[in-house]
Amino acid sequence: MSDTPGKQQNTAAFYGQAVASFAVAMAATAIGIYQLSADAWVRAFLAIAVLYLVTSAFTLSKVIRDRQEGTAVSPSYAPYEKR
Repeated sequence: MSDTPGKQQNTAAFYGQAVASFAVAMAATAIGIYQLSADAWVRAFLAIAVLYLVTSAFTLSKVIRDRQEGTAVSPSYAPYEKR
């Protein structure tokens, strides 16, 4: 008998909702920055800040997922792992 639980899969509807929500949020933010009554350099700064925030969020979610899955890239990360 195996102790490994089955891998959970998200439904297509959940995946679609997540993608649509992300697209709406990015579009609304882009429109808001574009319509902002400020100098071009202020709008550019805000756009770069939003892009940095998005990439940081993706990286953080990947790190959290990897930690929860307990995946080790090489044996040096888990030297006392039972095999």
